[in-house]
Amino acid sequence: MSKHRAARPRRVRARYGRMVAAALSLVVTAVALLGGIGLIPLNGGTPETTRNAAADLGQGAGEDTRSTAGHDASRSLPSAPQVTATAKPTDLPAGTGSGRRVVFSESAQRVWLVDASNRVVSTYLVSGSVTDNLQPGKYDVYSKSRWAVGVDDSGVMQYFVRFAHGPNAAIGFHSIPTKNGRALQTVAQLGSPQSHGCIRQKLTDAQRMWDFASVGTNVVVV
Repeated sequence: MSKHRAARPRRVRARYGRMVAAALSLVVTAVALLGGIGLIPLNGGTPETTRNAAADLGQGAGEDTRSTAGHDASRSLPSAPQVTATAKPTDLPAGTGSGRRVVFSESAQRVWLVDASNRVVSTYLVSGSVTDNLQPGKYDVYSKSRWAVGVDDSGVMQYFVRFAHGPNAAIGFHSIPTKNGRALQTVAQLGSPQSHGCIRQKLTDAQRMWDFASVGTNVVVV
């Protein structure tokens, strides 16, 4: 029998040149496609330019949002309510002058003792006249009596400080009169007109007035 040699298999040589060319072709095609849809900058554009443009757009949007929000907030803010100061009954009336003085308000039935620095050192309720015998204006203390007796035996009073002249008698500040040992009004009635010409005070307030108002002290009636 004759022997035959087995045929050797052919070696397949890789054609690297063609593979490289095909790969390059695919890359070029991909770049062209991506550039066409704007994912890769073309015509000399750089990634830095693209980033700057995006940043500019983002910044502009942020500025517009803040400006609009601030404008809307300013329009929606309610105006602050105006607070009007209300005078208290114990406040010294305006327009009573300056310096050491006594102020008497006929409407409030109240007295203020004001020192030389315009500081109120005391204020309290009194009882003025039930008749219209005292006109608003400026007066001066002209006389003082530790004890006094009312006209027509109308009662006994203490710490009488006179500053005006009425139709029948002097007008001034004094304690609540007593007659036959009884007070002619109660302390609770102070703050309302009760007298027939003068200004009645609680005994301790009458003594305070006596100590404060020397002869010549200004008295302002409002």
